[in-house]
Amino acid sequence: MAEQRDGKRSGGKAAVRLAPPEWLTQGLRPQRAAVPWAAVARAGVAMAAPLAVGFAVDRPTYGALVSMGALAGVIGDTADAYRMRIFNIAIPQLFGALGVTLGTLVYGHGWVAVGVLTLVALVSGMISTIGAVASVSGLLLLLQAVVGAGLPMPDPWWTAPLLLTVGGLLVLLLTLIAWPLRGGVPERDAVADTYRAAADLLEAAGTDTYDDKRQAVTLSLNTAYDLTLARRALDHGRSSPLVRLLAQLNAVVPLVESAPAAHLHHRALAPEVPAAVRELADAVAHGRTGTPALDLPEPATQATRAVDHALRHAATVVLDPDADATNIDDRLGRPAALGVRARRATRDVLLSEGSWRYGLRLALCIGLAQALVSLIDVPRSYWVALTVLFVLKPDFGSVFSRAVQRAFGTALGLVVAAAVLSQLDRGWWDVPVMLVLAALIPAFTAKGYAFQTAAITPVILLLSDLLNHQGFGLVLPRLFDSLIGCAIALVAGYLLWPESWRTRVGARLADTVADTAGYLECAFGPDWDQAEWRRQRRRLYRDLSLVRTEFQRALTEPPPTGTRAAAWWPLVVATERIVDATTAARVRVNHGAEPPEKREVAFLARELRELAQGMRASDTLVEVRTDLTGDEDSVLTPLHQEVAAARAVASPVRPRG
Repeated sequence: MAEQRDGKRSGGKAAVRLAPPEWLTQGLRPQRAAVPWAAVARAGVAMAAPLAVGFAVDRPTYGALVSMGALAGVIGDTADAYRMRIFNIAIPQLFGALGVTLGTLVYGHGWVAVGVLTLVALVSGMISTIGAVASVSGLLLLLQAVVGAGLPMPDPWWTAPLLLTVGGLLVLLLTLIAWPLRGGVPERDAVADTYRAAADLLEAAGTDTYDDKRQAVTLSLNTAYDLTLARRALDHGRSSPLVRLLAQLNAVVPLVESAPAAHLHHRALAPEVPAAVRELADAVAHGRTGTPALDLPEPATQATRAVDHALRHAATVVLDPDADATNIDDRLGRPAALGVRARRATRDVLLSEGSWRYGLRLALCIGLAQALVSLIDVPRSYWVALTVLFVLKPDFGSVFSRAVQRAFGTALGLVVAAAVLSQLDRGWWDVPVMLVLAALIPAFTAKGYAFQTAAITPVILLLSDLLNHQGFGLVLPRLFDSLIGCAIALVAGYLLWPESWRTRVGARLADTVADTAGYLECAFGPDWDQAEWRRQRRRLYRDLSLVRTEFQRALTEPPPTGTRAAAWWPLVVATERIVDATTAARVRVNHGAEPPEKREVAFLARELRELAQGMRASDTLVEVRTDLTGDEDSVLTPLHQEVAAARAVASPVRPRG
């Protein structure tokens, strides 16, 4: 019996040793996300209908090109607001049309094609660093150029770009059909969701779930402001529903600001408080108005007074149709005009070291991929460069993780493609098959990159087969091409660039800590400006959200990068608490607490800057003092404690003896 137990125990240990490491498998788990049924329906119709029309008029190649353009539109259809969808789909289609034109002109020209695609890759990589729309535009510019240079396109030269653009515009048309009925609904839903997230945050005050709820509020605020301010840039009226919506969104900010004070009080708020906030969320979602009637308990502390005051102000703004919305709709900053932003983005791209470095990385990898397939006979070689492109996208996550996910997703997608191409003859059966496969793209995209790749792979192979008629012979070459592309991206786009396999969590966190010192000085400066304080607070919490995103991305890197990133996690949490303590102190002062002395503020700001400087000087741990003391009766006492805790975390543990 003992031997059997020992055998089982050793077998269990062996199983643990044989299990793949966490950093390798993390990106292969499906994420929990709701299925976007509207996007599923649009994708199926937009990509199957052109094939049906193409077969009906005996032009299957034309139908395949329109469907390919629709695929690009489906990939770019990521915005919620209808106005933003116009930019997210229409503008990238123009870049895609330019890309396929350049690719078609160099098709079959060997080294000329290599040079042109390398140059296009440089431009694509540089403009991809501007923002979300520019990222998709850069993606389609290079993607369509690679496809145009690798697949025969119908004559004359303008046919392919025209048909691809028609496919993208078809997706846009299907997207905008509901605009007359649902105009403004995405923005209103986003603001209502922010109120619900704020209610969850207030309900979690004083509990262990507070940190997670704060992250949810930050993400919800980011989404709501991105949607409403982007639309506000196109709406210059002072009495439109959007102005009122922005006023309602601004009104939830004091509620969020009061939450840290309530949390540091270590007592749960009365249940009537989060319930009232959820009622306001429903009122925002349904556009209800009326006389505010709040049945709230009498506040007994500075923290509860702050919550009570913020909640009553929010109720007035949300429910009173005559509430003054002037002077508050642009409180957190209004986007510059489109022309100004375009000039600023162009200047940043041309002068930014980061954009040049990424552009050169992408150009090097695309150039190597094209040179390789020019020297070695690789059938339908465009797939190698496409793999490099999707793996190296800068805002898509870790290059290493994406290479692993790409290989996994391609293999999974090829299994589906093999079944389709081996069992079905080309013809009308392609239409229902495309209807099903295309509908899976938005559904699987929500699950993660590997699953998106698995959904896109059989669609592209089916469309490619309609253009070059290779049938089942496409399957195995595509797997080899994907593996070659992943290898090029890992070696030339990852290992040769030290910054790609070094964690950036510490550097970004250090910048945030330094900004926190400025935030503290702004909060208790002699000429306190509430609007500027709120702008800095929003910027800090957004930066902390980006630090968390960078941290999650670094965890998917192989050792030692992922291991070093994990060491920063306690400091990430400590920094968030420092910002919360600063916010809570300012809120308490606003509601009757004694302001701190100038020398105390200056002392803490100096300590934070020393902490940031030490963090920049090390890849893992920093050596700092931990002997912080302060007046126990000061409003900044919790901040003293949080800074001391952060410095204790940052200090290396010295071996004894």
